[in-house]
Amino acid sequence: MLTKKRVFDIIQIGNTGDLPSKAFDLMFIITVLTNVIIAIAETFDLSSQCMATLNTIELITVVCFAVEYVLRVWTSEFLYPNMRKEKALVYYVTSFSGIIDLMSFLPYLLPVFFPTGVVVFRMFRVVRILRLFRVNAYYDALNVIGDVVKGKRDQLLSSIFIILILMIGASLIMYSLEHDVQPDVFQNAFSGFWWAVSTLLTVGYGDIYPITIAGRIFGIIITFLGVGMVAIPTGILSAGFVEQYTRLKSFNDYSMEADIRFVRLEVGDGHPWLNLKVKDIPLPPGLILAIIQRKGEVVVPRGNTIIRHGDHIVLGAEGYQDDVGITLKELILKERHPWTGQRIRDLDISRQTLIVMVRRDGKVHIPNGNMRLMAGDTVLLYTKRNMSDAKNVNI
Repeated sequence: MLTKKRVFDIIQIGNTGDLPSKAFDLMFIITVLTNVIIAIAETFDLSSQCMATLNTIELITVVCFAVEYVLRVWTSEFLYPNMRKEKALVYYVTSFSGIIDLMSFLPYLLPVFFPTGVVVFRMFRVVRILRLFRVNAYYDALNVIGDVVKGKRDQLLSSIFIILILMIGASLIMYSLEHDVQPDVFQNAFSGFWWAVSTLLTVGYGDIYPITIAGRIFGIIITFLGVGMVAIPTGILSAGFVEQYTRLKSFNDYSMEADIRFVRLEVGDGHPWLNLKVKDIPLPPGLILAIIQRKGEVVVPRGNTIIRHGDHIVLGAEGYQDDVGITLKELILKERHPWTGQRIRDLDISRQTLIVMVRRDGKVHIPNGNMRLMAGDTVLLYTKRNMSDAKNVNI
């Protein structure tokens, strides 16, 4: 039987390994696109049989929207884990996503209870196309647009404010220049504002235009200004896209330089961390407990999470960096290597070379002076010498 938490995981954006969640995501996208296609098809003059088929398909999609909304309301406590259950429910219902989810199916059902408001409710059904914004969450590339607009919102608002001031000023001036000779065309400042909008935004409908010499000269000036004004938001968005992709590339480059290494360990019988809470685990500074793999599922480690038998714990640590720079070399001994068969204390190595570890037959050995090296051993050593038969090891 599905638990509430499992239902929440399925209806949210799924990960690659969660097949039911990915199937739900695909079904959701197909349902939204189908519903929008039906909304467009309804505007054409179709046969009654075709319309009946479309209405049936639309009813199915609306039922899917209603079921999804009920499930999201039911599992809203997991969407906002830091809130109380009742508060999380209210927060989702009143959120933008919650309202869009509700309006995607509610206008379809309202005529059943209020037959006199069919026309009005059909107008509200247009809101369902806003469900396409939910599809945006499934594609990271589309989210870049929202990130750029959000990051440049101050500059965009400033440019729009300048354009509005210019439109108002141009409408008032054009009204003053043209009202006396075209009282039916430039009846008031709003008529001038319509002309300013169509001119500044380079639309140019041609339904209203100046005929006086002064009005035409002023119209030419406004047209040139309009080209520059419209280019300002375009330039801001273009610069934002360049900065966003540069930031992402820089982050990727940085992440390659300052890598975080991970190691996985299994909690078995007698492990000192068994049945301990995460907050009670004595981790050294700089070491983090990244995730816990438990019976095929990924558990986010929180302070009160208890380590259980069979858990696979993934630990992470930042790569070591200092001003001097420590270089480790990995050397695989062959049969004819001069170190093969010798004890470590008898090796002819400089004081600047230290053997850190010896790996043999899949096991790691801490070296000591009496240890004899063998062919096939992997020797990890710290040295300042250049060894042609060894390769560097990243820390």
